[in-house]
Amino acid sequence: MKEKVILIGIAGGTGSGKTSVARAITGDCSRDDVALIEQDSYYHDMKNLELSERAKINYDHPKAMDFDLMKQQIKSLLNRKPVAVPTYDYTNHTRSENTVSFSGQHIVVLEGILALYDAELRDLMDIKIFVHAPDDIRILRRIRRDLKERGRDFDTILEQYYETVRPMHMQFVEPTKRFADIIVPEGAHNHVAIDILRTKIKNLLEERIVKS
Repeated sequence: MKEKVILIGIAGGTGSGKTSVARAITGDCSRDDVALIEQDSYYHDMKNLELSERAKINYDHPKAMDFDLMKQQIKSLLNRKPVAVPTYDYTNHTRSENTVSFSGQHIVVLEGILALYDAELRDLMDIKIFVHAPDDIRILRRIRRDLKERGRDFDTILEQYYETVRPMHMQFVEPTKRFADIIVPEGAHNHVAIDILRTKIKNLLEERIVKS
C-alpha cells in the first residue's frame, strides 16, 4: 500500500508572501513529487456577466471561490487521481481555456488567502501554515503586483483595497490564523522558518519515495 499523500495548506493576507513561501519550501522538489496549487485558480467563472459587472465582484469573499471544485480536485490528488486545475484570467475576470495537469505527486501544497478557511479542507491537511506580514508591506506588494501583472490602475487598486480587500481580510482571512500549526512572520524572508519547512518537506518526500 502506498504512503498517504501529504496536504500542506499555506494561508495569509494578500501580499503576505504566501506564494513566495510555497515556492521557497518546494523549490528543490520535482514537479513529479510536489503539486503546488493556487487557490486563485478556483474563482468562479464569470463569463456570463459583462466585464463591467465582473469587475464589481468581491473577489476576496469566500463566495467568489468554487470550493466544491477545489475540494473535489484536492481529494482526487490525495487519492492519486489526475486532475486538470483551471487557470484564471485576472484581466478579464474569467477562467481561461487552459488548465494545469497534476497526477501522482507525493505532496500537495494549497496556497491562498482562504486556504485555511474551509473546515473540510483543513481536516484533510497534515500541515497548516499562516504567513504574516505587516499591513503596510502587504498593500505595497499588492499595488506592485496588480500594476505589473494584472493590468490595473493605481486608483482602482486602492479603491478595491479599502472597499473589499481590507475588510474581507479582517473578517475571513485573519481569523484563520488560529487554525495554523505554524505562523511564519515576514514570509520567505524568514530564512530560519523556510529552512525548517524545506527540511520537513524533504524528509516527508524521501519517506514516500522510499516506500512507493
